[in-house]
Amino acid sequence: MGTVVDAPAVVTENEEVAVNMLGDKKVTVVFVLGGPGSGKGTQCANIVEHFGFTHLSAGDLLRAELKSGSENGTMIENMIKEGKIVPSEVTIALLRDAMIKNENDKFLIDGFPRNEENRAAFEHVTKISPAFVLFFNCSEEEMQKRLLGRNEGRVDDNIETIKKRFNVFAESSLPVIEYYRAKEKVKEIDATKPIAEVFEDVKAIFAPYAKAA
Repeated sequence: MGTVVDAPAVVTENEEVAVNMLGDKKVTVVFVLGGPGSGKGTQCANIVEHFGFTHLSAGDLLRAELKSGSENGTMIENMIKEGKIVPSEVTIALLRDAMIKNENDKFLIDGFPRNEENRAAFEHVTKISPAFVLFFNCSEEEMQKRLLGRNEGRVDDNIETIKKRFNVFAESSLPVIEYYRAKEKVKEIDATKPIAEVFEDVKAIFAPYAKAA
């Protein structure tokens, strides 16, 4: 079926292998991972404000595609309701388009890669390796309390789907974190602490990227 994923990468036969799918655009990518309700979105907003990154939420991009009414959107809606992971090529295409359209060269990619297949596909297709992985480690009890309390009207904010999302994260995303930990690329944050305290830890990690005064 014809979908957004059929679009070719921005690479020609004569270009160097080192050129990534963004053409000649060189980017810094930080993967932001953590269970649902771990506070990733809140801290990403702080990082954007203080360190000049552009925040790309895989979930937000997928939900925007869902609302577009496209063929991909229908498939995405069904998978989100089931707490399942959307195929890598769909999310990678959305991330690629977002990075190409944005003038910035520093990106936080939030909620992706969600499994080993995501990770391998992203690095293989884009030729981009993350500078590091920011991992928000939070207890399941705390994440559940936060999700049930935010009441944003999202289709995936009910107790049954929340438990499915916890299981998916534990089974699929933790191996990604361990893969990058073995490469000494994981920077772990205790996300059970209050927002302000969590951001103090985040600031220490992102100090090298501080915007010039």
